Amino acid sequence: MHDQPGVRLWTLTEVIGRLGASGQTGIIDGTDIRVRRPAAGRKDRDTFIFGKNKQNAVKSMIFTGGDGRLRFCSPTAPGSCADVTHARELGLVRLLADGPAVEILADAGYQGPGAQTGGRVVTPP
Repeated sequence: MHDQPGVRLWTLTEVIGRLGASGQTGIIDGTDIRVRRPAAGRKDRDTFIFGKNKQNAVKSMIFTGGDGRLRFCSPTAPGSCADVTHARELGLVRLLADGPAVEILADAGYQGPGAQTGGRVVTPP
């Protein structure tokens, strides 16, 4: 995948299309970014808490090409959102099921979409 001059931001649809056209493998993973605890009384205060350490965070899905270059970074979601749920909300499963044949490597947090995408999402057993 070669960058075109002036093209900097890609949508998830464009990333899947470019990977499919070039035959490259993609890699996805979720990352948690610690944030300050939302103000007391805020109705969705608990949605930012995640993990056994009960840390406050937001989550983003990072998508790279097989070469490790960043291709897509999703908008943030509350930290309590599971990686696979965030990917589904972003439309990744639909894009892979209906789009080009692309192999996506993912960690165990993405188990499930493999069967829904015809094996395009590969996770460890």
